[in-house]
Amino acid sequence: MKGCWVKYVITGALLALLAGCSSKPTDRGQQYKDGKLDQPLELVNQPNAKGRPVNGRDFSDQVGAVRVASPGMFTRQKDTWSAIEGWLMSGGDTRQLRQFGLDAFQMEGVDNYGNVQFTGYYTPVIHARYTRQGEFQYPLYRMPPRSKGRRLPSRAEIYSGALDERYVVGYSNSLIDNFMMDVQGSGYVDFGDGRPLMFFGYGGKNGHGYHSIGKTLIDRGEVKREDMSMQAIRKWADEHNPAEVRELLETNPSFVFFKPEDFAPVRGASAVPLVAKASVAADRSLIPPGTVLLAEVPLLDNNGKFTGKYEMRVMVALDVGGAIKGQHFDIYQGIGADAGHMAGFFNHYGRVWVLRSAPGAAATLFSNNQNGNNGSMLTSANP
Repeated sequence: MKGCWVKYVITGALLALLAGCSSKPTDRGQQYKDGKLDQPLELVNQPNAKGRPVNGRDFSDQVGAVRVASPGMFTRQKDTWSAIEGWLMSGGDTRQLRQFGLDAFQMEGVDNYGNVQFTGYYTPVIHARYTRQGEFQYPLYRMPPRSKGRRLPSRAEIYSGALDERYVVGYSNSLIDNFMMDVQGSGYVDFGDGRPLMFFGYGGKNGHGYHSIGKTLIDRGEVKREDMSMQAIRKWADEHNPAEVRELLETNPSFVFFKPEDFAPVRGASAVPLVAKASVAADRSLIPPGTVLLAEVPLLDNNGKFTGKYEMRVMVALDVGGAIKGQHFDIYQGIGADAGHMAGFFNHYGRVWVLRSAPGAAATLFSNNQNGNNGSMLTSANP
């Protein structure tokens, strides 16, 4: 998303969009099986996890992207990353982490029983034209100048033409597509002229508060809370006329503006290109940029339902999000419709271990110098 920097400014909007869906714990992967954990990150002898990471190549690609885009981050983390690469090349058996000089710190989860929340985000691709024509009637805007002491127009006012056409950067064929790109904060635009896709990075907000349209549909009784997802919102939009869709979207006064640029890789807040399912947005006050996570991620079926199975992944924290706090990660799912399909469903729980090269059994996990924020000072709970 980003210029995926956007996640820093608006992020977690997807969470708000989905309006805090609830269901039986095991429907979303919460198993409450690890016993109570007493620290946000607790050193364990070895992860209580089955299986081996499925994405070793993607992880290697992600580390390579860090090395090119952020040499400083790479240098700070290279001992850990080197140890993990060796561990993965030897099969990635979680019982052998210590043999490769790695400590595993288990996250306590949202419930202190190891259940960490996972959501998903992606980069949409929408179709547009440079001028209003045929089905392409819905403007995309760049950031207009702010007048001192005055807020920019609300979404409803913008839809009614409050902004001058000189701020229009294209016309799409779908108002709901515009809104979904707004929620994600950036996206790619296909102008249909045979040229490479244009990247529309985050350009700013109008300053109005965010209101969940998902919550609105739930409150109106039009979508059940347990069925709420981006797909449910799209289905509702497909079944209603443009005026009704516009009325729903206008209940959210917040509006995002875009900054067009030539085709560019999707980058996180750390300015590093993101590899799908090998990078996450995290809370920097707990998880510094560049931190490696071993995650037991719940597997969903094509309808977004938990299958009762998990897969192990190694991922790097390279992004942030306004709603991504504490024991919660937003997994970057990639670009386009398939990635959006999965991102729209994800609001589930799994287990996470922070991996770190092990200088000593009671060493500090992160220093204040590395974090640049609030360092996480941990000592061994299970030496």
